[in-house]
Amino acid sequence: MEIARNKKNLPVLDTAESVSPYAGSPILEIITEKQLRTCVHCGLCLSFCPTYKATGLEADSPRGRIYQIRGLASGEIPQDDPDLRHHLNLCLGCRACETACPSGVPYGSLLEAARAQLKPTTQTERVLRGVTLGFLFMHPWAMRTAGLGLRVYQKSGVQWLVGKSRLLKILPGGLDEKEKLLPKAQGGILKQELGHIIPAKGQKKARVALLTGCIQDELFRGTNAATVNVLARNGCEVIIPKSQHCCGALHVHIGEHEQSMQLARQNIEAFEQTGADYYIVNASGCGAALKEYDHILHNDPVYAERAKKFVGKMRDFSEILVEVGFQPPKAPLKAKVTYQDACHLRHGQQVFSQPRQLIRQIPGVELVEMKESDWCCGSAGIYNIMQPVMAGEVLSWKTENIKNAHADIVVASNPGCAIQISYGLREDGQNAEVMHLAELLERAYLGEK
Repeated sequence: MEIARNKKNLPVLDTAESVSPYAGSPILEIITEKQLRTCVHCGLCLSFCPTYKATGLEADSPRGRIYQIRGLASGEIPQDDPDLRHHLNLCLGCRACETACPSGVPYGSLLEAARAQLKPTTQTERVLRGVTLGFLFMHPWAMRTAGLGLRVYQKSGVQWLVGKSRLLKILPGGLDEKEKLLPKAQGGILKQELGHIIPAKGQKKARVALLTGCIQDELFRGTNAATVNVLARNGCEVIIPKSQHCCGALHVHIGEHEQSMQLARQNIEAFEQTGADYYIVNASGCGAALKEYDHILHNDPVYAERAKKFVGKMRDFSEILVEVGFQPPKAPLKAKVTYQDACHLRHGQQVFSQPRQLIRQIPGVELVEMKESDWCCGSAGIYNIMQPVMAGEVLSWKTENIKNAHADIVVASNPGCAIQISYGLREDGQNAEVMHLAELLERAYLGEK
């Protein structure tokens, strides 16, 4: 075949071949082609990837998954390819590869964009997504009802009777093992009221609005109460926006892009109405999603700029305490503490020094760093339910590192981490107490031993 050449005797590119292989791909509605091409496959991410460590397969590494995502975007790999689904769904989404990457590959965004193309293939999966992500997490009243039902189940004696009857072992679906993951809901059957506006104690330094969360508010109401109290003790007037919704993190991770955008718009409106100087979140998974509202809504003509301003005001609980000037507790708290870096706080938000800075200022506390504190615990949203085998292996590494730290308290500032690690410690026979940073600080303020 004769090759066309120009006057300098150089080959002339065929116009058809110069067209991007990703042109027209629905993935580019969520991310840019530049983001898709950023990875240079250097492999520096491999030693930081939990699933690659577990399987040793290139397809279960970040660069291997990016190769598959490119194939999906170009049409070379079909959406219903079972291997593609297996390897993408096996990813924890911990984003440790982002911290390790010298090229700044936005792996989390690439994974989410790809998962948005992988629609449910079975009726069971469609129903499960519809009931949970499409209904329960979209309607605060539904989440409140479910939370009340769970607290009644746990605190009325029903759970004890079900355990005695061994009913869960008879029913299909491994319900007996799944129930072991359930944390003990904080407080009584009725939730502790936080109020709408909580005044600052002493000099007012800032006006902040707090995202109370979904699972956090229903199962960890004590954590939210401690968060409010610690913020107030440090000069923050705290507002609880009444019309706030789920942050949309689970929707983003699993690929429900339209629902995540809807929730982002609702929360932007709810928090804008408070007139707060800062917007505060005490759950790292929620925080990572909230701080990416500008990415989620970057194509929205009405909300794009508002999302940028919203993100500019977002702070993690530990960030705001350091920023306004932390007032350390005066009473000593004799305890050996180790800190678990939640993935979406360490890798998603790049927040890691502030929590440690606060812990070190508690009189009497000894901070002991555990090995691989920034490795995933295996929770990863609903990953521990959908991928229990891999989640269990990843969790075993974490519980072993906690054991070797010989700590009395494990600080885990994310409800998913707290649930997963508490379960792992129970199964391993360890007695370390798992608590949120806010609870540790409030215990010190109250002078508890």
